[in-house]
Amino acid sequence: MQIRRSAERGGGDFGWLNSKHTFSFGDYHDPRFMGYATLRVINEDRVQPGKGFATHAHRDMEIISYVLDGALEHRDSLGNGSVIRPGDVQRMSAGTGIRHSEFNPDEKNLVHFLQIWILPEREGMAPGYEQKHFDAAQRSGGLRLVGSRDGRAGSVTIHQDVSLYAALMTRGQRISHAVVVPRRIWLQVARGEVAIAGQRLGAGDGVAVSEPGTLTVEALANAEILLFDMADVN
Repeated sequence: MQIRRSAERGGGDFGWLNSKHTFSFGDYHDPRFMGYATLRVINEDRVQPGKGFATHAHRDMEIISYVLDGALEHRDSLGNGSVIRPGDVQRMSAGTGIRHSEFNPDEKNLVHFLQIWILPEREGMAPGYEQKHFDAAQRSGGLRLVGSRDGRAGSVTIHQDVSLYAALMTRGQRISHAVVVPRRIWLQVARGEVAIAGQRLGAGDGVAVSEPGTLTVEALANAEILLFDMADVN
């Protein structure tokens, strides 16, 4: 089990944007943290009211946006336009190339969200877009599948052998997940505090798990977590 502490992440405060990078991204480079299995990026972003990312290009990446607070407006070169709010999971497949912008449409409140990049199963796919909502009741009481390779159980489709789960936990609650060889697990604490194998993890902390067995997460306070169950490509 390898823990990635929130305070050790890269990134910085750029005025309109406060960004924390779990893995190497942009000008931040750490050869120890270039990604994990097919998970390439987890950026925790806070964008000030009325600000955002101007139109820019991506290719050959599965990009997941998960909003914690506020609202994020999305527009892309496929003609898609939407506002992402807490409970929404948006998947954008960059494929052969896509241009998009992300903007905080609220003039008073910042938007706090996670942007996640996953390497696709192959390059050169057609660009695509999908967004689904999972309310608090669906994500409470256990791990709710919100993204998967085959779109099962109403999840968004991710073009990679990965199952993405979300959970809202109340203090004292325990959630378990089977770790099966040769799968790899990454758990990200979005907020709150949890314990795993006697280790306390707070908001922004992440942990990599590859040993077979049962991974048990206990909420030490109300918490929100994301769990990635991925094929081992290392």
